[in-house]
Amino acid sequence: MNPQPSKPTRRDARDNRDRILSVARAELAAAGTASLSAIARKAGVGIGTLYRHFPTREALIMELYRHDLQHLIDLAPELLGTHPPLDALRRWFAEVAHYGRLKFGVSEVVHAATGGAAEDPMYGPFVDAIGVLLAAGAADGSLKPGIDPEDVLLQLSVLWRIDPARGDAEARAARILALIVDGLRA
Repeated sequence: MNPQPSKPTRRDARDNRDRILSVARAELAAAGTASLSAIARKAGVGIGTLYRHFPTREALIMELYRHDLQHLIDLAPELLGTHPPLDALRRWFAEVAHYGRLKFGVSEVVHAATGGAAEDPMYGPFVDAIGVLLAAGAADGSLKPGIDPEDVLLQLSVLWRIDPARGDAEARAARILALIVDGLRA
């Protein structure tokens, strides 16, 4: 018996899914947490539609996590193609800080679902993206050579501890990133 070929996803279903992800990202970044019913309501879909796409809160969070990390991974070489390495690194760090606001409220879910770095398929490519930026900066002399990308990731992990509800969250992230960049400069 041959399995049925999967039907292509309808356009409205893709649009609903994208709206749910967009609203969830905004809600989590603003408040650190959000109910699934509030996300569905703000996305303009019923709760059943949300659950068809994301059967659990963890499934929704993990899809956001995968999507956002893939964006960051893909962004590193893009930035290097259009900016000098040190500027590319700063811009990439700013995007990581933006992602950190989302991760603040869900870091425990992500950590539990991925077993930390041990079972996280995004970990290696993310560290590699950092490595690409560091290597380019070392090659042009703007960054110290031989920096371990995992050490930089550990430094960046402080960003997911900054409560986005703090009035100075963005300024604090910028100050922390400036300290990290200063430590990496040649």
